[in-house]
Amino acid sequence: MTAPNSAERKACWEARDLLWKCLDDNDDKAASCQKFQSEFEANCPAQWVKYFTKRRHFLKYKDKMERENFIPAAGPQQPS
Repeated sequence: MTAPNSAERKACWEARDLLWKCLDDNDDKAASCQKFQSEFEANCPAQWVKYFTKRRHFLKYKDKMERENFIPAAGPQQPS
């Protein structure tokens, strides 16, 4: 696989942004955004699709934890 050029990267990022906006506007209902999902997959390398999908899930999870004021439990104490 060759690295995407500047125009290809821009097209990928724009397709990703449109998909994410659609998902945000439709409460993450993928069926409502199938057109954008297809364009995203067509404009981005498969590894990028996988990465951006995982990144979106992580960012949504992180946002939820921050909104709910999640405080992590203290880990095991290290002996001195």
